[in-house]
Amino acid sequence: MPELLIELFSEEIPARMQARAASDLERLLCEALAPLKPRDATPYAGPRRIALALTVDATVPGGTVDERGPRESAPEKALAGFMRKHGVERDALVLENGFWVLHRTIPPVDAAKQIADILPGLLRRFPWPKSMRWGVGSAFTWVRPLRRIVCLLDGKVVDFTLAEGEDNGHGLKSANLTEGHRFTAPGAFAVTGRQDWLDGLRARQVEPDAAARRTTIAEGVARLAREEGLNVVADPGLIDEVAGLTEWPVPFLGQIDDAFMTLPPEVMQVSMRVNQRYFALRNADGSAAPRFAFVANLLPGDGGALTIAGNERVLRARFADARHFWDLDRARTLADRVPGLDRIVFHASLGSQGARVQRLVRLAGVLAGMTGADVAQAERAALLCKADLTTGMVGEFPELQGIMGAYYARHDGEPDAVADAIGAHYMPRGPQDDVPTAPVSVAVALADKIDMLVAFFAVGEKPGGSGDPYALRRAALGVIRIIRENGLRLDLAKVLWDAAQGLPEALRLAPDLDVLPEFIAERLRVQLRGEGARHDILAAVSVGNTDTDIVRLLARATAIADMLATDDGRNMLAATKRAANILRIEDRKDGPHEGTPNPALYTQPEEKALADALEKTTPEVEQATAQERYADAMRDVASLRPVLDRFFEKVTVNDPDPAVRANRLRLLSELRRMTVLIADFSQIEG
Repeated sequence: MPELLIELFSEEIPARMQARAASDLERLLCEALAPLKPRDATPYAGPRRIALALTVDATVPGGTVDERGPRESAPEKALAGFMRKHGVERDALVLENGFWVLHRTIPPVDAAKQIADILPGLLRRFPWPKSMRWGVGSAFTWVRPLRRIVCLLDGKVVDFTLAEGEDNGHGLKSANLTEGHRFTAPGAFAVTGRQDWLDGLRARQVEPDAAARRTTIAEGVARLAREEGLNVVADPGLIDEVAGLTEWPVPFLGQIDDAFMTLPPEVMQVSMRVNQRYFALRNADGSAAPRFAFVANLLPGDGGALTIAGNERVLRARFADARHFWDLDRARTLADRVPGLDRIVFHASLGSQGARVQRLVRLAGVLAGMTGADVAQAERAALLCKADLTTGMVGEFPELQGIMGAYYARHDGEPDAVADAIGAHYMPRGPQDDVPTAPVSVAVALADKIDMLVAFFAVGEKPGGSGDPYALRRAALGVIRIIRENGLRLDLAKVLWDAAQGLPEALRLAPDLDVLPEFIAERLRVQLRGEGARHDILAAVSVGNTDTDIVRLLARATAIADMLATDDGRNMLAATKRAANILRIEDRKDGPHEGTPNPALYTQPEEKALADALEKTTPEVEQATAQERYADAMRDVASLRPVLDRFFEKVTVNDPDPAVRANRLRLLSELRRMTVLIADFSQIEG
């Protein structure tokens, strides 16, 4: 089975595009070469190349294809068109079952020819997010100028060119030449296959395997930090980015001047990460260490002394800029900056950030009363929470929104609860982020996210398909997580209505606001699916239920799930669904069959037993549900299982006597009325 190696060597590929490009190359090539049964594919990605090694069959097998043409009675023009399409004469056709048929023999195709035929077109339509043109004479585009193409099948070059008619394809054609490290091993060298390619590149200080580069970076930086008793601030995204910037990563540690150690650690970390792709280090107690880690793209001849000194010098300049912003920003209080928010547009239809802050102040005060927070502190934090948008530090590093506000608030002498709430009001920023737990922080964080949802839904900017430019799905998940993880008892529909009252009057009754509760409910179902929970049970609890207390809904769903984990619960579910199905069918005929059953019409003891059980159990379920004792309510419902089993085993609901039939249907309707107090069991799978 021949080995195929393809390498596309170019100028530097943006780090964020490399992994996707290698994956696209694997997908597209395996699809295009499907007749050769590609397997054992291994993609490679790096700063100057994407590549793929795989195994294919030596040939595409030949075969026979039957093409059915017009009927024998069809006009002559139809037959002539069929022959012209396939390039054959009439004597190549045979009559079968009244149709002209062409039997075509397809010869086997050599793998090299198949590959050579496919690759030029595949490369011309390669799906880079952004491509560029270069040179003259060709419309061929690539993410950066493409310089070489390696294409080897069992060590032999598969010949093809990107030239196409008058388009010279930049003179690019397949060969067996690649290049090593730009500085330490410049120039081309020949390869004969995957292993020779790997060995040759590594001998020339290029690691083509992105996973290996990531491991070298992560383990190397951690080892250097550990040798000095330090810890690396976890940053998988930075490791991935640096792996996409270096072909031969070599980690080093540098020193931070003591003069900059009074900067907030978040400022130091973001400045190092954004500007220089450096790793922040921490002391054992979690405080910022006067050291940083960086990764060079080669092993210097002097052991790294000059490289370390150069990076330290660059970092001093970066930190000097940060120090300037830090000192300048603290010359004004956050409160003095609030009027400046009137000059920052939040959204064309929603006004300025200043107008938004006024909504947040109002809503945070409302939520404070619901969450046990100090109302004055919640309103103060909401008033100041966006003021850091006017600072130089946040202008330079938008990632520090909220974080810098907390530092400046403490500098201004604001209460700790206010400063903490300003720092936490964007939380959770992502699925791995913690949620705020202090009452004032909770109130302001909820106000921020709920206002986002209400405001953008009111102006018709709700998410659609995969588009979500204002991150409203993330905002909804943030609301859900804050409520769940703090056990907050909020009537979410009422909170959304309260929030809408802060909007301009023309937007308070916007039609899209009506779908916002269901949007949040759908995000809750998505979250439960991600946790492996029974989202169908939540749907059953929600059907026909106007309750938007998330904690109560989840408690009810948990109790149902626990009941369904038992034999009695599963059998009870089957029985109630059977009753619901019978009622649905019979109600279409002559329903609804509601009202109190007549005991005088019971003709079998099983009917009387079910009626007695319902008469006893229904008030108990109603009381337990009202008191939120959902586990007790489930046990009460499950206790009906033996009575229901005997009823369905012995009683024919559709009795020939119309009065008896109607009475039995009313009895089942009583069962349905009782179970609907808990959930619509028909929504539950199984």
